[in-house]
Amino acid sequence: MTVNLEEDDSIVSALNRIAENQEETNSLLAKIGGHYDSIVPVMKRNQTRAEALAEEQEKTFAQGIKDIFRPQEN
Repeated sequence: MTVNLEEDDSIVSALNRIAENQEETNSLLAKIGGHYDSIVPVMKRNQTRAEALAEEQEKTFAQGIKDIFRPQEN
């Protein structure tokens, strides 16, 4: 089957709409990628800080408990 694209504007129009939609999709994906790249490093850094603080609190809490029950020196 042969299609004469010059005579069949509906096919050309559909292909143009598909191409435009693909460009819009690529643009949207680029924006999402940029947002992801700007947010994820900050989230990772905050997670690392929160974990370090939690570990430090656990250590100081444990040491505080040990100090409470440590025998008193005269």
